[in-house]
Amino acid sequence: MGSKADEEIKKALDNNDPDLAASIAQKYLEDINNVKLNIAVTGNSGSGKSTFINAFRGIDNRDETAAPTGVVETTMKPESYPHPRYPNVILWDLPGVGTTKFPADQYLKLVGFEKFDFFIIISADRFTENDVKLAQEIKKMGKKFYFIRSKIDNNLRDAERDQRKYDEGETLQKIRENCIQGLKGQGVTSPQVFLVSLFDLHKYDFLTFLETIEREMPSLKRDVLILALPVCRSVIHKKKEVFSSQILYHALLSAFAAVIPVPRLSIAVDVDMLVSVVTTYVDGFGLDKKSMEKLSSDTQRPLADLMEVMECPLSGKDVTAELVLNMLLSFSAATALLAAEKGSILIPIVGLLVAASLSAIIIYKFLSDTLDKLSVDAEYVLTAAVGI
Repeated sequence: MGSKADEEIKKALDNNDPDLAASIAQKYLEDINNVKLNIAVTGNSGSGKSTFINAFRGIDNRDETAAPTGVVETTMKPESYPHPRYPNVILWDLPGVGTTKFPADQYLKLVGFEKFDFFIIISADRFTENDVKLAQEIKKMGKKFYFIRSKIDNNLRDAERDQRKYDEGETLQKIRENCIQGLKGQGVTSPQVFLVSLFDLHKYDFLTFLETIEREMPSLKRDVLILALPVCRSVIHKKKEVFSSQILYHALLSAFAAVIPVPRLSIAVDVDMLVSVVTTYVDGFGLDKKSMEKLSSDTQRPLADLMEVMECPLSGKDVTAELVLNMLLSFSAATALLAAEKGSILIPIVGLLVAASLSAIIIYKFLSDTLDKLSVDAEYVLTAAVGI
């Protein structure tokens, strides 16, 4: 929750100035929408950097908007790949360091390092001398970098086939230690290496990698990063927290806009805004039609089986004004007031809505309940698809 914005909104409402409160909420949401996040991904040919970019963006390697993949170097210059739903989040596929056109000692200057928020250095094997030189130069420039060891699923299959007593945890630790010792041997102090399967991002060290990035990023950029992440169980909770922190601002804006009267509730709301917000929830949790179809294809589970476990009326559907209005009718004014009264004890910020309007209270409850239901559906779908 943006504490400074909360304080400014409270002051505006205390002074009976709802227009000012709404404008503060509007600015807060605009700041979030306008935050840019540029992520640089580099590595030698065949390391999987393009596949990582595609997986991070939640698209298939065969998609027309995918970064091209191949066993030879396919990236001749920095190429940008905006996130399909969050275009301000841009992943950059950089040429491999140490090539003729991009020598290690000039690499950062040639790719324009200033625009990147952080660098991801990917290797399918040991990290090379050029990788280390790049990391050291990035550090000198005051930027963050992260080592990712890719194609771990391939290594584990090889180990299971070759070892008499196969132990996944022990094999992973050996690979991690081998990478760390190799980097130390080349002069990297306290290296941290994340083991990742590019086709199963929910496994191994991917979540640890994300948590590390989150700790080292400004709050607005961290929130944008979380919303853009591909869906897995731990990420669902992170996305829910970010969405939840924005509900107050949406409630204030929708209530004060007061465009469309809602029958039997004696309130007016900005329905178009609510449709837009709820759509971001559905999309963010991967419950839209396109994401559901991709999940069905990726996991070889019938789409009907995945749709069957969902309970929220919005899941798997195109969100329309009619659907949103019908759901709003299920919330009575009395229920909303009771929720606000209890919430003002547990969540002080809800008290602001009491001072604002009945519309804001009902919208706040509607968005909170809808978010809860959609996050639960997202977990149900993941369990049905991959059993986690």
